[in-house]
Amino acid sequence: MGIVNTEIKQKTIKKEVSLTGVGLHTGKNVTLTFKPAEANTGLVFKRVDLEGLPVIEADANYVTNTQRGTCLEKNGVTIQTSEHVLAALVGLDVDNVIVELNASEPPIMDGSSKFFVEAIENAGVVEVDAFREEYVITDIVSYTDEESGSEILVMPSKEYQITTMVDFGTKVLGTQNATLNQISEFKDEISNARTFSFLHEIEMLLKNGLIKGGDLNNAIVYVDKPLSAETMEKLKVAFKKDSIAVKPNGILDNLTLHHPNEAARHKLLDVLGDLALVGTRIRGKVIANKPGHFVNTQFAKKLSKLIKNDRRNNVPNVDLNQTPLMDVTQIMAMLPHRQPFLLIDKVFELSDSHVIAQKNVTMNESFFAGHFPGAPVMPGVLIVEAMAQTGGILVLNTVPDPENYLTFFMKMDNVKFKQKVVPGDTLIFKCSLITPIRRGICHMQGYAYANGKLCAEAELMAQISKVK
Repeated sequence: MGIVNTEIKQKTIKKEVSLTGVGLHTGKNVTLTFKPAEANTGLVFKRVDLEGLPVIEADANYVTNTQRGTCLEKNGVTIQTSEHVLAALVGLDVDNVIVELNASEPPIMDGSSKFFVEAIENAGVVEVDAFREEYVITDIVSYTDEESGSEILVMPSKEYQITTMVDFGTKVLGTQNATLNQISEFKDEISNARTFSFLHEIEMLLKNGLIKGGDLNNAIVYVDKPLSAETMEKLKVAFKKDSIAVKPNGILDNLTLHHPNEAARHKLLDVLGDLALVGTRIRGKVIANKPGHFVNTQFAKKLSKLIKNDRRNNVPNVDLNQTPLMDVTQIMAMLPHRQPFLLIDKVFELSDSHVIAQKNVTMNESFFAGHFPGAPVMPGVLIVEAMAQTGGILVLNTVPDPENYLTFFMKMDNVKFKQKVVPGDTLIFKCSLITPIRRGICHMQGYAYANGKLCAEAELMAQISKVK
């Protein structure tokens, strides 16, 4: 498994767009505004009704409660029922958006993602100048909740797919399945699948005053027990209806199903929204048996942790015995550096968006004479310089006459050193573009590995300039 930089551009929306409605559990009127966001912002919520306009990222590690929807909390600020909004954003292939709310909960609308999808389409989706990352699944990853018997797993696949299987063990709602073969099907096949409840749950929520914003237009109610006269009266009052009856298919007569398997499709919508909290696109097939917000978000946390570890130890799989793409002579034909300052020996991979190079660290390096002579350690700044030279190959590869150019640093950000590098180590460098090269400016993420571990990382920006 591992993170890959795709050739697909990240996306945001063209302009801001708002919608208003009522929060299902709070019963409060709320306005939600989708706003365009810069590359690598991700999906974030912003509470504009609170002092300081606090921001909560759509991150599985902020999940606090999953009883009735997925609740996020950061520094005491909450967002309730985030999943339908997030499903709409992922379902329309959007990477970066700020979701502004003037309450703790998005409007429930009709209990699906349909209205959020329409709003995002009205705003228009547009590419931004950065490549999307994907987490490629190569082994099965699973999570099981012993208590409920729910299980969710992801297996290798060429694209992101989801299958959900539900079985509530009731006559009125038996086994149902739903599948999303590709994200482009979300709008037509999944987005209008509404939330559903069983009558016994509705009774409990009404009794405890927990469904203030609910009316029968935003929930399918499966009648799994006889409807008493007392319950009928309560429902009429709660949902402001003169009469309520049960249809032959076992649901209350407030609405008509959009799909025979609408419950399974809505569970799929929830899975898509909850897995948005992983924060990285997934290339794999998700299979969820009896999914729910708890198992979905626990699985999202597990994937998020795996991705963090993989990002840290994502050592490029390079056969160091193969004939390199470029040896040191070819490197010198491209880079202006010379001994003792040429710090890479071989290049193994070179594409439009990434490069992988190698350096053998020997005791004969000139810097070891003065850098802790009794306990030689390669200076961190020279590891970053070697990383930058690797990136130099990437940017100079874009011009027909690299020998006539010099590369200059513009900035370094988020530089971190994890392990020391000593004589005898083989350093592997990987640089990937963060944004496409423009006007000779190269913005890239660089990693250096030794002994199978990440030893340094940095975000680098360099510019090439023609020798006068």
